[in-house]
Amino acid sequence: MRVLVIDAGNSRIKWGYAEDGRWARLAWVATADAPTLGAALRDIAGVDRVAISNVAGPAVARDIAAGLLRLHPAPLWIKSVEEECGVRSGYDDPAQLGSDRWAALIGAWHLFGGPCVVVNVGTTMTVDALTGDGVFVGGMIVPGVDLMCRALAENTAQLKVQGGSFAYFPARTGDAVMSGAINALAGAVERMVRFLAETGEADPLVALSGGGAEALAPRLGGRVEVVENLVLEGLIRIVQEAG
Repeated sequence: MRVLVIDAGNSRIKWGYAEDGRWARLAWVATADAPTLGAALRDIAGVDRVAISNVAGPAVARDIAAGLLRLHPAPLWIKSVEEECGVRSGYDDPAQLGSDRWAALIGAWHLFGGPCVVVNVGTTMTVDALTGDGVFVGGMIVPGVDLMCRALAENTAQLKVQGGSFAYFPARTGDAVMSGAINALAGAVERMVRFLAETGEADPLVALSGGGAEALAPRLGGRVEVVENLVLEGLIRIVQEAG
């Protein structure tokens, strides 16, 4: 089966083309360039199934739909539900959970099959707790590194945007801002790991994905697995189960 899956986020539209469950192509375009998606997919000759997670709004959805017109299968627009692909939602209203978070939970469950803190590091960072029996018990949303740095620049007199890198003991203002943002993200992840462990889930794994994953991974303790795109992994599982 030939499958095309698309993850439209705030900054990027990531997509993957798989044949018989194996990735043949993985790529992305900037969300601001959504009208170019059709051109980016021009080498895809044909597909049997299309699945899309879109959290970037209706205008982007229209651009994606226009880019898929030559590919005949009607796309499956993913929505979060109460139970799917072995994962159950503990959200008060399962439909309110972002489709990207839901797909990432499913991807992590099928890749690792145990207690996980599922983290996607992008414009925002989501930190979601998944138990060893496949129950999503809740999660957090925090600003990503760029949003944190921009908030400081826009709301203070002397912390304008400037280059910086992570340091354990920052000695430059740019490094202090960057290190503070990365440590804040690491702290949110590590607290969720602790919360999950305190409920009796032994040694939860951190399943880390998104554009900021490589920068965050070295700052985390415990077991960490970086996956290029957990959302795409989950989307392909949803398509496979749907037949």
